[in-house]
Amino acid sequence: MNSIADVWDKILDRLKGELSETTINTWFDELEAIDIQGNTFFLHCSNEFKKNNIEMFFTKSIKDTLKDFFSMDFEVRILDDNGLAALKGTSSRKQNDRFTSDEFTFDTFVVGPSNKLAYAASVAVAQHPAQNYNPLLIYGDSGLGKTHLIYSIANVIKKNHENARIAYVKGDDFTNELVAAIQAGPNKTAEMREKYRQADLLLVDDIQFIAGKKQTQEEFFHTFNNLYESGRQIVLTSDRPPSEMTMLEDRLRTRFEWGLLVDVAPPDFETRLAIVKNKSAILGLDLPDKVAVFIAENVTANVRQLEGTINKIMAFKDLLGNDADEETVTRAIQDMLKRSNEYVPTPEAILEYISKYYTLEESVIRGQQRIRDAVQARQIAMYLIRSMTNLSLEDIGRQFDNRDHSTVLYSIKEVEKKMKKDAAFAETVKAIKTNINSRR
Repeated sequence: MNSIADVWDKILDRLKGELSETTINTWFDELEAIDIQGNTFFLHCSNEFKKNNIEMFFTKSIKDTLKDFFSMDFEVRILDDNGLAALKGTSSRKQNDRFTSDEFTFDTFVVGPSNKLAYAASVAVAQHPAQNYNPLLIYGDSGLGKTHLIYSIANVIKKNHENARIAYVKGDDFTNELVAAIQAGPNKTAEMREKYRQADLLLVDDIQFIAGKKQTQEEFFHTFNNLYESGRQIVLTSDRPPSEMTMLEDRLRTRFEWGLLVDVAPPDFETRLAIVKNKSAILGLDLPDKVAVFIAENVTANVRQLEGTINKIMAFKDLLGNDADEETVTRAIQDMLKRSNEYVPTPEAILEYISKYYTLEESVIRGQQRIRDAVQARQIAMYLIRSMTNLSLEDIGRQFDNRDHSTVLYSIKEVEKKMKKDAAFAETVKAIKTNINSRR
């Protein structure tokens, strides 16, 4: 990444506070920062429809954010392929093919206890596609390196098999593409099917987004079967294992579990420090050990935040001429420090507060009694432990007299349904959560 892209990452972080996640994912996913010339910020978007909508609805927000960062007014120009070619003086071919980029490789992936199995499985798939683990499904929270791993798989396969056909898509984009193809008619639908079903390697990021979409699941079911039966590799990522995708059809859930499921978890301190040093070296940033340790100690949420921190420091250095000292680092990451230092309560702390709130013994909440208050307190406790900690359904069940994961999942869904229907109940749950967060 160059410093221009780093500035764009910072802009997106700010826009996420103003716009919904759906808006960001829908309109900004194909937008790329290209250059700053004078007081003009250049962006590129190949999709003409998205380009026009961004120009119409979001340019002012981008300008305002740039002014906040640099204390000066900027013009924002969004280029199509021809405009990019004119600016760069090159052909309009796609820039920086992600599958041959040196950025997303196994060599640049920092391995630690939290991702060791996922890394090893990905290497095995890259070296011997469709032989051992098919499909491979990597799951875990956002920003932990799942996409890096699947790009690395593609990178190796592309180098070993130059003519390999690789198809990459996000789960929600698969749905959008299918809808557009159906609207355009049979020829377009056939074209889409050929694109995915003729692939030697299919990569799908965030496969959980197809859950609950009947026609999308139907289409993906046949695509999956076609590829699997013809001996071609499928790699999926998700924010959860298939067993927790409650709206996913059983026939797809079982197919996702045919191969290998591996998870990635937040990195420990040593891995975070290695990531900071590795990213700094790649960017040519001379980062003092003291500063690297400072970042690793304070930015703890995920890999993406760690890398974003280094990118921002690089941007400050390149664009403003600031040295990478503690003052600059603190200034660059102050917003991340707030997020990454969020209180993560233990299950015991959550149960302790709920016990006091409902005036019930913890043993009653953990146990099997079916009195009304105990059931409600128990379900809320399960829901909050799931949403506020990194515990799996199985681990949560162990906190409640060794209940199985399906019971825990049922309780969580009951709370979610009641919160949607009962505003007073929703406020109770939110108040409990707020009070737990305040007890740090």
